[in-house]
Amino acid sequence: MAPLRRMADLPAFRGGETERVLTLVRHPRARRMRLAVDPRDGTVRLTLPPRAALAPALDWVEEHRAWIEARLARVAPRTGFAPGAVLPFEGELLTVVHDPAGPRSVQQEGERLIVGGPAEHVEARLARWLKAQALARLEAATREIAAVAGVTVARVAVGDPRTRWGSCSSDGDIRYSWRLILAPPFVLRATVAHELAHRLHMDHSPAFHAAVSRLLGTSPGPATRWLRAHGAALYGFGGSS
Repeated sequence: MAPLRRMADLPAFRGGETERVLTLVRHPRARRMRLAVDPRDGTVRLTLPPRAALAPALDWVEEHRAWIEARLARVAPRTGFAPGAVLPFEGELLTVVHDPAGPRSVQQEGERLIVGGPAEHVEARLARWLKAQALARLEAATREIAAVAGVTVARVAVGDPRTRWGSCSSDGDIRYSWRLILAPPFVLRATVAHELAHRLHMDHSPAFHAAVSRLLGTSPGPATRWLRAHGAALYGFGGSS
């Protein structure tokens, strides 16, 4: 893949307090133009086939200016995991507290997340803890609902994808965004049901949507609406990985 390039004549976009210049990348395997706004940091990226002409591509991007700037307006201000930060955890707001004399493992006490050890390690330690909590809950829910569905799951993992809350491969590997641990539990479970329904239907057909509701035991509509309203804000916490 060719290195990302920022050129003086590339357009800039502004949405809310976020302003970004278009980032251009030519990918050797790209077959068509692709435009994306990274919800984590607002990077506006245009991916082109190696020999695609730039001028018409930029005209096409300009046609999507309103869409780009609407996405930029949703980019959340960055909130780190430093002491004093207020973070959502399973839909509840918790305050990060540093206790230099406390245990280095993160402890949840009421509305506080207490992190011991050296101050310079607080953010990294809390990030690892959140991802471990996400994996534990997602794996448990995945195994539970998979048993109901009568399907197998090869592996469950978490990452920090830009555009998906989960993905399911044809061989049964399921990956989720670790940021689901920041959302209410009903959102996490609906995402799990969505991915497991793909073990039955690798599409988004009516049969697939019926399977999601059956596995979840209710409509996924509230979770879908919650993510549409609040999902972008979850990308504002911590760093990317």
